[in-house]
Amino acid sequence: MYETILYQVAGGVATVTLNRPASLNSINFQMIKDLNKAFGNAKDDQAIRCVVLTGAGRGFCSGADLTSGMLNNPEELASGLKETLNPLIKSLHEMEKPVIAAVNGVAAGAGCNLALACDLVVAAESAVFYQAFVKIGLVPDAGGSYFLPRLVGPRKAMEMVLLGEKIGAADALRLGLINKTAPDEDLVSEVGYLAARLSSGPCCQGMIKTMINRSQEMDLGACLEMEADYQGMAAATKDSTEGVIAFIQKRKPEFKGN
Repeated sequence: MYETILYQVAGGVATVTLNRPASLNSINFQMIKDLNKAFGNAKDDQAIRCVVLTGAGRGFCSGADLTSGMLNNPEELASGLKETLNPLIKSLHEMEKPVIAAVNGVAAGAGCNLALACDLVVAAESAVFYQAFVKIGLVPDAGGSYFLPRLVGPRKAMEMVLLGEKIGAADALRLGLINKTAPDEDLVSEVGYLAARLSSGPCCQGMIKTMINRSQEMDLGACLEMEADYQGMAAATKDSTEGVIAFIQKRKPEFKGN
Protein backbone atom coordinates (compact mmCIF):
# COMPACT_ATOMS: atom_id res chain seq x y z
CA MET A 1 0.00 0.00 0.00
CA TYR A 2 2.86 2.38 0.83
CA GLU A 3 6.34 2.56 -0.69
CA THR A 4 8.15 4.89 1.71
CA ILE A 5 6.32 4.67 5.03
CA LEU A 6 4.91 2.12 7.45
CA TYR A 7 1.33 2.43 8.71
CA GLN A 8 0.13 0.52 11.77
CA VAL A 9 -3.03 0.81 13.86
CA ALA A 10 -3.41 -0.50 17.39
CA GLY A 11 -5.49 0.58 20.38
CA GLY A 12 -6.97 3.58 18.62
CA VAL A 13 -3.51 4.90 17.65
CA ALA A 14 -2.22 5.09 14.08
CA THR A 15 1.58 5.04 13.90
CA VAL A 16 3.08 6.47 10.73
CA THR A 17 6.78 5.68 10.32
CA LEU A 18 8.94 7.37 7.70
CA ASN A 19 10.75 4.40 6.19
CA ARG A 20 13.76 5.42 4.13
CA PRO A 21 16.39 4.85 6.83
CA ALA A 22 19.33 4.63 4.42
CA SER A 23 18.88 8.36 3.68
CA LEU A 24 17.75 9.31 7.20
CA ASN A 25 14.18 9.24 5.89
CA SER A 26 14.71 12.06 3.40
CA ILE A 27 11.57 13.29 1.68
CA ASN A 28 10.80 12.69 -1.98
CA PHE A 29 7.52 13.19 -3.81
CA GLN A 30 6.58 9.53 -3.30
CA MET A 31 6.91 9.94 0.48
CA ILE A 32 4.73 13.04 0.37
CA LYS A 33 2.15 11.09 -1.63
CA ASP A 34 2.27 8.21 0.87
CA LEU A 35 1.93 10.57 3.83
CA ASN A 36 -1.04 12.35 2.29
CA LYS A 37 -2.75 8.99 1.84
CA ALA A 38 -1.89 7.79 5.35
CA PHE A 39 -3.13 10.90 7.08
CA GLY A 40 -6.25 10.87 4.95
CA ASN A 41 -6.93 7.32 6.12
CA ALA A 42 -6.29 8.27 9.74
CA LYS A 43 -8.63 11.24 9.46
CA ASP A 44 -11.47 9.16 8.04
CA ASP A 45 -11.10 6.15 10.35
CA GLN A 46 -13.39 6.72 13.34
CA ALA A 47 -11.55 4.04 15.33
CA ILE A 48 -8.37 6.12 15.26
CA ARG A 49 -8.25 8.80 17.92
CA CYS A 50 -4.56 9.71 17.94
CA VAL A 51 -1.71 9.63 15.40
CA VAL A 52 2.03 9.19 16.00
CA LEU A 53 4.60 10.25 13.40
CA THR A 54 8.16 8.94 13.71
CA GLY A 55 11.13 7.77 11.65
CA ALA A 56 12.77 4.40 11.08
CA GLY A 57 16.40 3.89 11.97
CA ARG A 58 18.62 6.53 13.52
CA GLY A 59 16.90 9.66 12.23
CA PHE A 60 13.48 11.28 12.12
CA CYS A 61 13.81 13.05 8.76
CA SER A 62 16.80 14.72 7.09
CA GLY A 63 14.65 16.95 4.88
CA ALA A 64 14.26 16.90 1.13
CA ASP A 65 16.04 14.21 -0.87
CA LEU A 66 18.43 16.37 -2.89
CA THR A 67 19.40 13.39 -5.05
CA SER A 68 15.83 12.86 -6.29
CA GLY A 69 15.85 15.66 -8.85
CA MET A 70 13.32 17.73 -6.94
CA LEU A 71 15.35 20.90 -7.53
CA ASN A 72 16.06 20.39 -11.23
CA ASN A 73 13.14 22.53 -12.38
CA PRO A 74 12.31 25.44 -10.05
CA GLU A 75 8.89 26.05 -11.60
CA GLU A 76 7.93 22.42 -11.28
CA LEU A 77 9.29 22.42 -7.72
CA ALA A 78 7.03 25.32 -6.73
CA SER A 79 3.93 23.76 -8.28
CA GLY A 80 4.84 20.35 -6.86
CA LEU A 81 5.09 21.74 -3.35
CA LYS A 82 1.77 23.55 -3.72
CA GLU A 83 0.05 20.41 -4.94
CA THR A 84 1.57 17.84 -2.56
CA LEU A 85 3.58 19.11 0.42
CA ASN A 86 1.33 22.04 1.30
CA PRO A 87 -1.84 19.87 1.52
CA LEU A 88 0.09 17.45 3.74
CA ILE A 89 1.05 20.17 6.23
CA LYS A 90 -2.49 21.55 6.24
CA SER A 91 -3.86 18.04 6.79
CA LEU A 92 -1.65 17.55 9.84
CA HIS A 93 -2.57 20.95 11.23
CA GLU A 94 -6.31 20.76 10.58
CA MET A 95 -7.05 17.10 11.36
CA GLU A 96 -9.38 16.98 14.37
CA LYS A 97 -7.25 14.35 16.04
CA PRO A 98 -4.07 14.95 18.07
CA VAL A 99 -0.84 14.16 16.24
CA ILE A 100 2.38 13.41 18.15
CA ALA A 101 5.81 13.67 16.56
CA ALA A 102 8.27 11.20 18.09
CA VAL A 103 11.60 12.67 16.98
CA ASN A 104 14.16 9.89 17.26
CA GLY A 105 17.15 11.66 15.68
CA VAL A 106 17.93 14.47 13.26
CA ALA A 107 14.98 16.58 12.09
CA ALA A 108 16.34 18.87 9.40
CA GLY A 109 14.81 21.27 6.90
CA ALA A 110 11.36 20.11 5.83
CA GLY A 111 11.75 17.22 8.29
CA CYS A 112 12.06 19.69 11.15
CA ASN A 113 8.99 21.58 10.00
CA LEU A 114 7.06 18.35 9.52
CA ALA A 115 7.58 17.70 13.23
CA LEU A 116 6.60 21.27 14.14
CA ALA A 117 3.32 20.86 12.24
CA CYS A 118 2.31 18.15 14.72
CA ASP A 119 0.41 19.05 17.89
CA LEU A 120 2.87 17.60 20.40
CA VAL A 121 6.57 16.88 19.91
CA VAL A 122 8.52 14.43 22.07
CA ALA A 123 12.20 14.15 21.22
CA ALA A 124 14.95 11.73 22.13
CA GLU A 125 17.72 13.41 24.09
CA SER A 126 20.06 12.90 21.13
CA ALA A 127 17.66 14.53 18.66
CA VAL A 128 18.78 17.57 16.68
CA PHE A 129 16.58 20.23 15.05
CA TYR A 130 18.05 22.00 12.07
CA GLN A 131 16.62 24.72 9.82
CA ALA A 132 19.12 23.80 7.13
CA PHE A 133 17.60 25.67 4.16
CA VAL A 134 20.01 28.62 4.12
CA LYS A 135 22.97 26.26 3.94
CA ILE A 136 21.95 25.27 0.41
CA GLY A 137 20.56 28.63 -0.70
CA LEU A 138 16.89 27.85 -0.10
CA VAL A 139 14.09 29.21 2.06
CA PRO A 140 11.92 27.44 4.67
CA ASP A 141 9.04 25.32 3.41
CA ALA A 142 6.68 22.73 4.93
CA GLY A 143 5.16 25.47 7.09
CA GLY A 144 8.38 26.64 8.71
CA SER A 145 7.64 30.33 8.21
CA TYR A 146 4.28 29.81 9.95
CA PHE A 147 5.05 27.47 12.84
CA LEU A 148 8.54 28.55 13.85
CA PRO A 149 7.89 32.20 14.82
CA ARG A 150 4.69 31.19 16.60
CA LEU A 151 6.60 28.66 18.70
CA VAL A 152 9.82 30.51 19.53
CA GLY A 153 9.02 34.13 18.62
CA PRO A 154 10.02 36.06 15.49
CA ARG A 155 13.46 37.08 16.77
CA LYS A 156 14.63 33.54 17.55
CA ALA A 157 12.96 32.20 14.42
CA MET A 158 14.89 34.71 12.32
CA GLU A 159 18.14 33.60 13.94
CA MET A 160 17.40 29.94 13.33
CA VAL A 161 16.57 30.31 9.63
CA LEU A 162 19.26 32.90 8.80
CA LEU A 163 22.13 31.12 10.55
CA GLY A 164 20.96 27.54 10.07
CA GLU A 165 22.57 26.30 13.27
CA LYS A 166 21.71 22.96 14.84
CA ILE A 167 19.72 22.91 18.08
CA GLY A 168 19.85 19.98 20.48
CA ALA A 169 16.81 18.54 22.20
CA ALA A 170 17.50 20.26 25.53
CA ASP A 171 17.70 23.70 23.90
CA ALA A 172 14.64 22.92 21.77
CA LEU A 173 12.71 22.19 24.96
CA ARG A 174 13.94 25.39 26.62
CA LEU A 175 12.87 27.44 23.59
CA GLY A 176 9.39 25.91 23.50
CA LEU A 177 10.06 24.24 20.16
CA ILE A 178 9.09 20.85 21.59
CA ASN A 179 7.03 19.56 24.54
CA LYS A 180 9.24 16.96 26.13
CA THR A 181 12.51 15.06 25.91
CA ALA A 182 13.12 11.43 26.79
CA PRO A 183 16.20 9.23 27.05
CA ASP A 184 16.75 7.62 23.67
CA GLU A 185 15.90 4.17 24.99
CA ASP A 186 12.65 5.44 26.54
CA LEU A 187 11.27 7.44 23.60
CA VAL A 188 8.98 4.70 22.32
CA SER A 189 7.48 4.01 25.75
CA GLU A 190 7.07 7.71 26.59
CA VAL A 191 5.26 8.40 23.31
CA GLY A 192 3.24 5.20 23.70
CA TYR A 193 2.02 6.32 27.11
CA LEU A 194 1.06 9.75 25.78
CA ALA A 195 -0.67 8.30 22.71
CA ALA A 196 -2.64 5.83 24.85
CA ARG A 197 -3.78 8.66 27.09
CA LEU A 198 -4.96 10.74 24.13
CA SER A 199 -6.60 7.80 22.36
CA SER A 200 -8.75 7.15 25.44
CA GLY A 201 -9.73 10.80 25.83
CA PRO A 202 -13.01 12.54 24.92
CA CYS A 203 -13.94 13.69 21.42
CA CYS A 204 -13.60 17.31 22.54
CA GLN A 205 -9.83 16.91 22.02
CA GLY A 206 -10.40 17.54 18.33
CA MET A 207 -12.43 20.65 19.13
CA ILE A 208 -9.68 21.89 21.45
CA LYS A 209 -7.07 21.45 18.73
CA THR A 210 -9.20 23.40 16.25
CA MET A 211 -9.85 26.19 18.75
CA ILE A 212 -6.20 26.67 19.69
CA ASN A 213 -5.15 26.72 16.04
CA ARG A 214 -7.90 29.16 15.01
CA SER A 215 -7.24 31.44 17.99
CA GLN A 216 -3.82 32.38 16.60
CA GLU A 217 -5.53 34.55 13.97
CA MET A 218 -8.33 35.98 16.19
CA ASP A 219 -8.86 38.85 18.58
CA LEU A 220 -10.31 38.33 22.07
CA GLY A 221 -13.92 38.93 21.05
CA ALA A 222 -13.75 36.39 18.25
CA CYS A 223 -12.14 33.86 20.59
CA LEU A 224 -14.89 34.31 23.16
CA GLU A 225 -17.54 33.75 20.47
CA MET A 226 -15.73 30.63 19.29
CA GLU A 227 -15.45 29.29 22.83
CA ALA A 228 -19.18 29.68 23.41
CA ASP A 229 -20.01 27.92 20.15
CA TYR A 230 -17.66 25.01 20.76
CA GLN A 231 -18.73 24.68 24.39
CA GLY A 232 -22.27 24.15 23.16
CA MET A 233 -21.09 21.47 20.75
CA ALA A 234 -18.95 19.78 23.39
CA ALA A 235 -21.76 19.74 25.96
CA ALA A 236 -23.97 17.91 23.45
CA THR A 237 -21.59 14.94 23.13
CA LYS A 238 -21.99 11.60 24.88
CA ASP A 239 -18.45 11.97 26.20
CA SER A 240 -19.42 15.14 28.03
CA THR A 241 -22.42 13.40 29.60
CA GLU A 242 -20.17 10.54 30.70
CA GLY A 243 -17.57 12.98 32.04
CA VAL A 244 -20.09 14.87 34.17
CA ILE A 245 -21.68 11.68 35.53
CA ALA A 246 -18.26 10.21 36.32
CA PHE A 247 -17.25 13.41 38.12
CA ILE A 248 -20.40 13.34 40.26
CA GLN A 249 -19.92 9.64 41.00
CA LYS A 250 -16.24 10.20 41.76
CA ARG A 251 -14.99 7.62 39.27
CA LYS A 252 -12.78 7.62 36.20
CA PRO A 253 -14.76 8.43 33.03
CA GLU A 254 -14.92 5.94 30.17
CA PHE A 255 -14.88 8.05 27.03
CA LYS A 256 -15.91 6.51 23.71
CA GLY A 257 -14.89 9.31 21.39
CA ASN A 258 -18.41 10.45 20.54
